[in-house]
Amino acid sequence: MHYRKMGDLPEKVSALGFGAMRFPLIDDDYGKIAEEKTIKMLDYALEKGVNYIDTAWSYHEGESENFLGRYLQERGDRDELYLATKLPTWLIEEKKDLDYYLEQQLKKLQTDYFDFYLLHTLNRERWETMVELNIMDWLLEKKAEGKINYLGFSFHDEFDLFKEIIDHSSSWDFCQIQYNYMDQEYQAGKKGLKYAAQQGLGVIIMEPLRGGLLAQEPPEEVKALWRRSNRDVSPAARALEWLWDQPEVSLVLSGMSKLDEVKENIATAAGLSGPNELNSEEKKLVDQAAEKYNELAPIDCTGCNYCTPCPEEVFIPRVFDYYNQAHIYNNYEEIKESYDKLIEKEKSASSCISCLQCEDKCPQDLPIAELMNKIEEYFK
Repeated sequence: MHYRKMGDLPEKVSALGFGAMRFPLIDDDYGKIAEEKTIKMLDYALEKGVNYIDTAWSYHEGESENFLGRYLQERGDRDELYLATKLPTWLIEEKKDLDYYLEQQLKKLQTDYFDFYLLHTLNRERWETMVELNIMDWLLEKKAEGKINYLGFSFHDEFDLFKEIIDHSSSWDFCQIQYNYMDQEYQAGKKGLKYAAQQGLGVIIMEPLRGGLLAQEPPEEVKALWRRSNRDVSPAARALEWLWDQPEVSLVLSGMSKLDEVKENIATAAGLSGPNELNSEEKKLVDQAAEKYNELAPIDCTGCNYCTPCPEEVFIPRVFDYYNQAHIYNNYEEIKESYDKLIEKEKSASSCISCLQCEDKCPQDLPIAELMNKIEEYFK
């Protein structure tokens, strides 16, 4: 495992961090973690040098923190790892809520402190609420109490707000942004990456594989590009190497669901995971692949699952994934068979009642109800 500097902090974090949002499931139920499989994955990752685990209040419908608390307690090496979790900003209405959620998270994760603590999924509305509650005073108070070591935020909005949040306080230690070779100008984007690094902040990358899209077998148009490379590496490795090549990147989070994915990503991290290691031809191929994918993928869903659970049990990320796959790979008939199985389970787009609860939670600001109607017509 290679290790990288976290901005101006003294800490050295593993190039690859373990995101606790996509653990394997029981019966496709996002709230039921397949614990035995997940333990094997985490054990392997930590034994191979991963030293950063990232979770949040909402992951796996609240069970990610509970499971990790039990897991880390049983391992007994909590102080050898960097543990990160996030304040659910959308649930905060008044000052007392801040203490409530922090204390609950400390209990769930069975720890006295968090190495890295983030304000979760900030957008304009949530940031304004945080400012009204004098959030930096509260964060610094908890830091002084020893409950938080480093202060940060995860971000889902436009660059101007990103800059405003960073400039609001000199006490930020790090930030977390969505960034991959398809999303170079999306939200904070490359501009935000460089600005945060210039201010001395560590920058953590989420959605490096675009919800798994960039790890899948690529369409023929992208395969043709990779054949021009003199390196035979997997699609996921190309996406991760492209990120690690950028010196402003401190750590890349991957939400892994299978042991094979853990093994592959760690093998990649043991290779070209240092800055400025890719040649110009490789970088050019990645940029061309981004253009192809952006032409082919109709919906910018990353599969983050923030929109779940749906009150009508529509499996929203899966519906979007099928729609994207049918377009990217031009395999409508094959995908329709899978989609029809969702219909049998009443989890397809046809069950959407346009309640819009999901749209309030979507960090990509997708018009989900409108898209559900479009997808239902498409698969008819």
